[in-house]
Amino acid sequence: MQKRMGPHLMRRPPKWVQCFVDRGGKPRFYFRRRGFARVPLPGLPWSPEFMRAYEGALNDAPQKVEVGEARTRTGTINDLIVKFYRSTEFQGWSAETQRSRRNILERFRLENGDKTAANLQARHVADLIAAKASTPAAARNLKKTLAALMRFAVSQGIRGDNPVAGVSAPKIKGPGFQTWSEEHIAAFEAKHAIGSRARLAFALLLYTAQRRGDVIRMGPQHIRNGLMVVRQNKTGTVLQLPLHPELQIVLDAKPSEHMTFLVTSSQKPFTSPGFGNLFNKWCKEAGLPRGLSAHGLRKAACRRLAEAGCSATQIMAISGHRSLGEAERYVRAADQVRLARSAMATVSKEFLLRKNTPN
Repeated sequence: MQKRMGPHLMRRPPKWVQCFVDRGGKPRFYFRRRGFARVPLPGLPWSPEFMRAYEGALNDAPQKVEVGEARTRTGTINDLIVKFYRSTEFQGWSAETQRSRRNILERFRLENGDKTAANLQARHVADLIAAKASTPAAARNLKKTLAALMRFAVSQGIRGDNPVAGVSAPKIKGPGFQTWSEEHIAAFEAKHAIGSRARLAFALLLYTAQRRGDVIRMGPQHIRNGLMVVRQNKTGTVLQLPLHPELQIVLDAKPSEHMTFLVTSSQKPFTSPGFGNLFNKWCKEAGLPRGLSAHGLRKAACRRLAEAGCSATQIMAISGHRSLGEAERYVRAADQVRLARSAMATVSKEFLLRKNTPN
C-alpha cells in the first residue's frame, strides 16, 4: 500500500529554500539567497513555524558582499571560504591567526576553488597533508585550518560530515625552536653593543619573553609606572611586565622617537617576517649556529625563570602561555638539573669521605 504524504510535503518548498538530509536521515531546510544571511528553517515547508522563519529571513537586510563572492559558484570551495571569512569562528581569531589561516586558505582555494565542497573526501585531505610531511608544523597548520573550514561547512548544512576529523598529521619531533644557551646570549651581546638596533631587539625579546610579533609593536607609550603593558597579538592576553634593569639600560641608550622602539631603515614599523629575517642576519653576524631565532630567546627567558626557581604559574605571568603544561616543561627541566647536581654532590661527598678515611 502506498504511503500517503503529509500536506506539507506535497508542495514544492518556497523560493530560495534548500533541503539537506543529515546523517540521521532527517531533512533540514535553509533559506539561502545571494546577499542575504543563511538561515535554518524549523519544521516542514509551508508549516506555520516554517513560514514565520521564512518571512523573517526574507525581510532581513541583505549582507555586505565579500570581495569575490559575486564571482563564485554556490557550493564550491570558493563559495565556502568566502562565507567562512564572515563566520563567528574566523572573526573570533586574533589578527595574526586570521592572517596565517587566510594565507593557508587562499593557497588551498587557488588549486581547489572551483571544486564542490561537499565532494571533499578524507583521502583528499590525507594527500594534501602528506604533501607537507617534510614540514610537520605546516602540515599540522593545514589540518587545523581545513578542519575549521569543514566544521563551518557542516554547521551550514553544506555537508554532513567533517572529512578532516579522521586524518592524522605528522608529529613534530624534537623540542621545536632551539633554546638559546648562556654561551649564545653572551656571543650576541659581545657582537652587538648597547645602543645598536640589534641589541635593542635582543633585549626586548629576552627580557620580556614575548613573541616577535608583540615585540615589534612595543613602544614608549606601553611603559606605564615601570611596567611594560602588552596585549599579545596571538592570544589577546594583556600582560603588565616589570621592566628588567638590563632592559631599562638598553632602552635608555637608544631613546625612541617613534611609536615603536624598533623601526626599519626607512623609519617604519617592522612586519613580523621582515623583522625575523633581519634578526637572523644579526645572529649570523654574531657567529651563532643556524637554527637560533627570535622565538628561541623567548624560550631562553622561560628557561632562566625556571632556573631561578620560579613556578610554572610565575613563568606564565611573564610569558603569557595559556597552557600550564608548556610552562611546567621549563620547571621540570630546571628541577632535573638541580636534582642531578644535588645527587652528584652527595655521591661525590661520600666518595671523598671513604677515600680519606683510614682503613
